[in-house]
Amino acid sequence: MKSKVLFTLFLALVFASLTYAQQPGEISYHDESVLPEGRTGERIEAAIQTVNAGTADAVRRFIASHCSPQFQGMAPMERHVAVFLRTHRETGGMTFHSVRTYVPERKDETVVILRDRNYETWQAIVFRFTPGPERLIDGLFFTEARTPSNVTEPPLTEQEALSEIEKTMERLIAKDIFSGTVLLAREGEVLYRKAAGEASKRFHVANRIDTKFNLGSMNKMFTSVAIVQLKEAGKLAFEDTIDRYVDETWLPREITSKITVHHLLSHTSGLGSYFNDTYARSSKNLFRRLDDYKVLIRDEKPAFTPGERFQYSNTGMFLLGVVIESVTGTDYFDHIREHIYKPAGMVNSDCYEMDHPVENLAIGYSPDPGPTGWQNNLYKHVIKGGPAGGGFSTVEDLHRFARALLAGKLVSNESLKTLWTDYAGAGYGYGFGLDHGEAGLVVGHGGGFDGINANLDIFVDRGYIVAVMSNVDLGASPLARKIARLLHRVK
Repeated sequence: MKSKVLFTLFLALVFASLTYAQQPGEISYHDESVLPEGRTGERIEAAIQTVNAGTADAVRRFIASHCSPQFQGMAPMERHVAVFLRTHRETGGMTFHSVRTYVPERKDETVVILRDRNYETWQAIVFRFTPGPERLIDGLFFTEARTPSNVTEPPLTEQEALSEIEKTMERLIAKDIFSGTVLLAREGEVLYRKAAGEASKRFHVANRIDTKFNLGSMNKMFTSVAIVQLKEAGKLAFEDTIDRYVDETWLPREITSKITVHHLLSHTSGLGSYFNDTYARSSKNLFRRLDDYKVLIRDEKPAFTPGERFQYSNTGMFLLGVVIESVTGTDYFDHIREHIYKPAGMVNSDCYEMDHPVENLAIGYSPDPGPTGWQNNLYKHVIKGGPAGGGFSTVEDLHRFARALLAGKLVSNESLKTLWTDYAGAGYGYGFGLDHGEAGLVVGHGGGFDGINANLDIFVDRGYIVAVMSNVDLGASPLARKIARLLHRVK
């Protein structure tokens, strides 16, 4: 399942189930638990020690002593520091396990596999070194990794998996790492649920299992299901070009006449994200109704010919909300309440306006070097969510949504196949991320922003449903991945 943060210049934290260190199509890989000799091993060891130190000074010394001038200059020092500190917070530090080689060989790269201390999952650091004896680090990024070839992870019973989840939660809570809620169910039976951390750090209000958390991009699932419902009702076709529904106050007809509903659903329209410079400079108070976003979207141009390839697009999914309003003649938010939340029994889900008091709603927080150690996201995020994300829900409501989908209460079984088909080879269907593994088909979505992280995994073939929500940066994704890995081992 896809996540939000990617530092594309030179360092990355990748939260997708298919990551660089485990690309699809790899024939094989082999792990040797020995560091390389000489400068290469010294540089690798220094990088690991820097992550584990978790201080800005350690990062600055590392960048100055072990990295090439080109690498140093790829971004400001603050960005280097931020990536290392973020990795430290997420992993709690890492322990070297092995160096990985691939068949076919990856030239000019060294992939180092490590075990993280918070979640006890496998991570990788991918290095590039300068030629010559100095072997300065010329490229580096962090990513999730597959199980080493020299490690055997035995099958688990369901009870053993639950015990491992509880141990992980106890460790995270003891370290004050996790702030949010988690729910694991097998179909309608809830097997595990827990809340931890604070919904409000200002007033020290604890999170509860029914606390509402921001969904980030997870609203895309609701928008896509609503579009498929309209297709089932014969009110639109996936092949329709969107100029039928999106007028020129949004985008010129020469653009909309080449983009179909299918392109928007599958992120193949070529459109980008309305979280642009205009948004950054604008008062968030301006954006409540869908029409308010025209100023953010009207100057967009597709980056490629629609249908040519996959490019995740907030603008594309937002325009599906405009399509819904055009087809139904009703307000997008009212339509989702009536056709998604109500039939699914989702009683604590909506796109709330953040300048109004909402009971039992978590405020989002990001780590900050200031005196309190935290910064809330009230002045960064949208004042009201919409078709592409930003609404609120609970782990219990996400469980209800998944159950309603699987039970055919929202769309037909045939339409579920349509939603869960990979159209562009990117592990994405219509508003749902897709993963095929040992546990069969897993579908769902993640969401993230400053102070926001949430994830829903629906194990279609096994019946498991996992919802994790957090009001802290990257608070949900690592835990969701840990739980998914354990469930993949349940036989």
